[in-house]
Amino acid sequence: MKQSELHLQAKSLPELPGVYQFYDDDKIIYIGKAKNLKKRVSSYFTKNHDSKKTRLLVKSIRKIEQIIVDTEMDALLLENNLIKKYQPKYNILLKDDKSYPWICIVKEPVPDIFYTRKVEKRRGEYYGPFTNVYSARFLIKLIKDIYPFLNHDLNHMIKKETNESIKIKFSENIKSIRNLIKGHFRKSIDELKEKMKLLSKNLKYEKAQDIKEKLEILYNYQAKSTIVNSNISDIDVFALISDESYAYINFLQISYGAVIRSFTLEVKKKLEESDKEILSLAVIELKQRFHSNSKEVVLPFKLNLPESIKVTVPKTGDKKKLIELSERNAKFYRIDKLKQIKIIDPEAHGNRIMEQAKKDLQLKEKPIQIECFDNSNLMGTNPVASCVVFKNGKPSKKDYRHFKIHDIDGPDDFASMEQVIYRRLKRLIDYNETLPNLIIVDGGKGQLSSGVKSLQKLNVEKKVAIIGIAKRLEEIFKPDDRLPLYIDKKSETLKLIQQLRNEAHRFAINFHRDQRSKGALKSGIDELKGVGPVLKDKLLNKYKSFKRLKDADEKELMKFLGKTRGRSVFNQLRN
Repeated sequence: MKQSELHLQAKSLPELPGVYQFYDDDKIIYIGKAKNLKKRVSSYFTKNHDSKKTRLLVKSIRKIEQIIVDTEMDALLLENNLIKKYQPKYNILLKDDKSYPWICIVKEPVPDIFYTRKVEKRRGEYYGPFTNVYSARFLIKLIKDIYPFLNHDLNHMIKKETNESIKIKFSENIKSIRNLIKGHFRKSIDELKEKMKLLSKNLKYEKAQDIKEKLEILYNYQAKSTIVNSNISDIDVFALISDESYAYINFLQISYGAVIRSFTLEVKKKLEESDKEILSLAVIELKQRFHSNSKEVVLPFKLNLPESIKVTVPKTGDKKKLIELSERNAKFYRIDKLKQIKIIDPEAHGNRIMEQAKKDLQLKEKPIQIECFDNSNLMGTNPVASCVVFKNGKPSKKDYRHFKIHDIDGPDDFASMEQVIYRRLKRLIDYNETLPNLIIVDGGKGQLSSGVKSLQKLNVEKKVAIIGIAKRLEEIFKPDDRLPLYIDKKSETLKLIQQLRNEAHRFAINFHRDQRSKGALKSGIDELKGVGPVLKDKLLNKYKSFKRLKDADEKELMKFLGKTRGRSVFNQLRN
């Protein structure tokens, strides 16, 4: 079907909530939801899309189908299920992994509790899934510590328990065991307390002591796991961290102030999905995957979810702390993933950062080679400048350069910046070397304007991009923009620029310090009597600074300069 015909079909869609499906021939390539099908689908054919992926999607559409539902919430649920079923090419990935461990309770022939990755409903009761084997194993150990009759091997060895007695004890405690698996520790604690009081009242002190020991195990576990107010119970917490290509959604399940489950879902973006769109799908997906029946979800921002779910967006308090904890989990998961990519495929890591920098700084090409310039002087003395070079986001120290400022009176940062950029680029052009894709100047509009003048003198202003970074607010200035460009403080692009700026500053300061030291040494040596040009050079090379020369002892100087001259120099330095 032609694009014009598809546009007409989109215009004829009803203004009702529903799910739309885009086909490439006979295969579904994208599934989306909409509050208003007509407006949403028509937008694909009327807008000029910035994203290359979206443009490719629109070009690939051959057929449109829709499913009308009653509410936007119904559309969200249906969209989630259809994406999981068909896994369309341009949708975010929401794959259901069936390999998570479960805890199984078997009542017959002998009661038992264990973890498994196979769910066979006829075999017994299944609880989960758990995010890892360790969590399932730990919970089983906790239950068996409280209810030792479930340790069949031990029972068999000491021959104190029969199958029948195990069944009786199991039946008596099955409710508490279920509560423990579900993370409802308080219910188990309350039940055990009531039992202990009753046994004490009936003078059954040994059995009461046994209950007390079980309570101590639970109290100890609860103290370690509770992170917020224990009154906060039966809620799901979600947080999202995203970049250009991926989103990371962390899910925390909270019961009586304790985290009983944590899971981070990695979502690969296929189009320009917003954080709200991704999180809406992820909330439904994760609640279904982990069979959560919690009536309240705590989120970083407002979402439209089914009416049966209460949405809380906390600003302060314990629930806000849980959001922050969830965000940290998502953040560290992302960092670990990036570290793995950096180790396994450093080239892909570098390309990703360059692509992000291109987008954030609105550049025409990826800044494969970046050069950053900084000036350094003290009250106008010994003015110097530095140039540091990064290639593919990494320092190329062999390409670092120092500059002594020539023919400029006093501390003039603007003139100094113009001079060093001109000298650097002129040399690259003269020797037919690669020009940088991006130049960064440490400073605001004034330093940036000076850099632009140098580019214009050399006729490379269209070949080399240039920006300035102001220290106070980390503002990014571009030549043709009156207003500064603000980049997300957490973005890798800003961190890269800051790294370049700090490295250029360090390099310039060190060079300036060396120049001052040499100047002080040279001027100090010039005042010494009996020291000619040859000895002067020797002293400069050996001591590097006048302070080190003054700290030298008499024997050292006599050995280096000879007895007579060494003693003479030593005495002059002390007077």
